[in-house]
Amino acid sequence: MASVVNTSLSEDADLRDDGVGGDLVEIGLVSVWAELWAREGLARRDRSLVTLGILIALGAEDELGSHVRIGLNNGLTEDEISEVLYHAAGYAGFPRAMAARKAARKALAPDPGPGDG
Repeated sequence: MASVVNTSLSEDADLRDDGVGGDLVEIGLVSVWAELWAREGLARRDRSLVTLGILIALGAEDELGSHVRIGLNNGLTEDEISEVLYHAAGYAGFPRAMAARKAARKALAPDPGPGDG
């Protein structure tokens, strides 16, 4: 997966466990990361733009945070991510865009150091 999105996502991507639906993450890694992101029809940067818009429309804030960081690694700027939020407000609705803004800001915030909370 890291080779597809040009980054290591250990904090976001290792969601595998032995509980109910434990294979779901593996299925997603194979069908989405290995298949869709590896296709040649769109550049990774463009796939990040599309993915952010879809996640905003779905209200998938947890996944959005991961994809904000992936988008940065795929060449998006913070200004472009902001434009996706603005554009989504007109199509997905203001509440979805506001929730996405909160998730994006959290994803872009500097990581607190040890003992900082």
